[in-house]
Amino acid sequence: MNIKEKIENLREELRTHNYNYYVLDKPVITDFEFDKKLEELQALETKHPEFFDANSPTQRVGGEVTKNFNTVTHEYRMYSLANSYSKEDLEDWEARLHKLIGNNITYTCELKYDGVSISIHYEKGLLVKAVTRGDGFQGDDVTANVKTIRSVPLKLKEDFPDKLEIRGEIILPYKGFTQLNQKRIAQGEEPYANPRNTASGSLKLQDSAEVAQRPLDCLLYGVVGEKLPFLSHYESLEKARQWGFKVPPQAQEVKDITEVLAYLAYWNERRHDLPYETDGVVVKVNNIQQQEELGYTAKAPRWAMAYKFKAEQAHTQLEHISFQVGRTGAITPVANLTPVQLAGTIVKRASLHNADQIEKLDVREGDWVFVEKGGEIIPKIVAVDFTKRAESLTEFTYITTCPECNTPLKREEGEAQHYCPNAKSCPPQIIGRIQHFISRKAMDVEGLGGETVALLVKEKLIESYADLYELKKEQLLPLERMAEKSADNLLQGIEASKNIPFERVLYALGIRHVGETVAKKLALHYKNITTLRNATKNDLVSVDEIGEKIADSIIEFFGNPTNIAFIERLERYGLQFSIAKELLEGLTDKLSGSTFVISGVFTQVSRKEIKTLIEKNGGKVTSSISAKTDYLVAGENMGPSKLAKAEKLGTKMLSEEAFLALLN
Repeated sequence: MNIKEKIENLREELRTHNYNYYVLDKPVITDFEFDKKLEELQALETKHPEFFDANSPTQRVGGEVTKNFNTVTHEYRMYSLANSYSKEDLEDWEARLHKLIGNNITYTCELKYDGVSISIHYEKGLLVKAVTRGDGFQGDDVTANVKTIRSVPLKLKEDFPDKLEIRGEIILPYKGFTQLNQKRIAQGEEPYANPRNTASGSLKLQDSAEVAQRPLDCLLYGVVGEKLPFLSHYESLEKARQWGFKVPPQAQEVKDITEVLAYLAYWNERRHDLPYETDGVVVKVNNIQQQEELGYTAKAPRWAMAYKFKAEQAHTQLEHISFQVGRTGAITPVANLTPVQLAGTIVKRASLHNADQIEKLDVREGDWVFVEKGGEIIPKIVAVDFTKRAESLTEFTYITTCPECNTPLKREEGEAQHYCPNAKSCPPQIIGRIQHFISRKAMDVEGLGGETVALLVKEKLIESYADLYELKKEQLLPLERMAEKSADNLLQGIEASKNIPFERVLYALGIRHVGETVAKKLALHYKNITTLRNATKNDLVSVDEIGEKIADSIIEFFGNPTNIAFIERLERYGLQFSIAKELLEGLTDKLSGSTFVISGVFTQVSRKEIKTLIEKNGGKVTSSISAKTDYLVAGENMGPSKLAKAEKLGTKMLSEEAFLALLN
């Protein structure tokens, strides 16, 4: 046996032992024997660097230092999940599914793990990239750190596709979390608050060798890609196990919501017996084709639902109510609490939402209250403990002026919150708008964070986001904690932001009610800022997903001379106010005014490509057939309920070939 063969055999043997130990939890050799074999391999690789392999078991020990995590755009968006909290929610969801695709639906139930979402990319069976969820559209490249996690295969087994992404959660099991905290306490350091946040922080450590010392684990729950070798979600989990991934065995295929509810009841009782945190169950339509038929809303897949176990509650005292001013001037009341442990974290503050909520709960400063951490990240007060209310407590009076600038507050009819109308000079609004402008989903200015923005405003170096582009190095250096390198990085980040595409610049402007999705729709429709500025209300409401509320907000924004002055300055500084030329390529109005539904399996192009072609040619894609649907693009094995509805409404059906011909 030559040296190369010996190295390859050792690598394969260690991969097998690693899989047995960390995935199957069935080791066949001792830790000592494993370490000896690893040392032997390391010695051979050191002596023969010509046989280096980035995916060798020896590379898991880390050592790569990452000072800045690169931002990576997801090829397949990482969506959030819609939440449910009751049997009725799930039954309503199932009724909607039946209406869209008929009654022949089965489900897969999986536990919802409380960790950090990750997308891991493999090409020809080798791990090439690992990216955090981020904002769903783009995340951080944490490949070096994920490679240190022993349950993540560096090389796949058996008949894997050439290219795939697998989605999962990076978690810290209870046992590992306890050991980590025991070590920290012994060293005189503060213990970590909870496993989830510790796992998240671990992924962003700069030294992968330090990450390798953390007992992180990775539980996988989904495979994405083109032409994958399975027809159902449950089958995809089985395939993932064969390829070497750690897929929890608790997943179960069920035939209806009754069986889903039985699964929920079972794990609601037994979830605390698991070795890691879980806060609910994810229910997915099992059939992949049906998933494609159902599609997505702007935020979540229609074919999946997260059921949250009953939220934990804590009992504590409300010391006082303060108020926050958001970037749009919205006023949010905040309950400041006597610190209390809740769901693994110390809670000191909770949201009270608005004046109506305070009145509804009849909550008063000094009350004992019940605090809950449910579907929201921020805890909320759900009830007052009236048995402990002191007679001296008086009814709470909501503020009438802004706590920051003393401007009288307003509340429009139909709006939930009061707001401060002093957009021009209210400090939190100024800071909030600039923080929104530089945020990752918007201009993504490297080297500039929220605290630095607040400091720049406080020192009167900037009063608007347009002022960022006039900052000079000599202005920055006197600032607290601003070294020369930090100043250079900040200025380079501002300069680089001039290349951010138009749709994100439009989102960054902070037009009320114009989120990421709406900004993309507007950018694609109007092509540049001048055309958008000149659009009438009637023009705007004719654009897909733009209603009167959004249209009014856009008209108001561009009717403000201050906003126009900012935009003109930004144009002079070189920001992108027209859609990129490459995006304009292939754009036509051939399908303008036509609404399409896509159903079935296609051979020449994928469903995703058909959707892109429709939108590039001015058409609109919806998930369900209605009287407003112009065309049904029908592939093989299309949903029977869609076919029946199309025939009933007389919707014109196009084969794959006929659709492609329509574009020529």
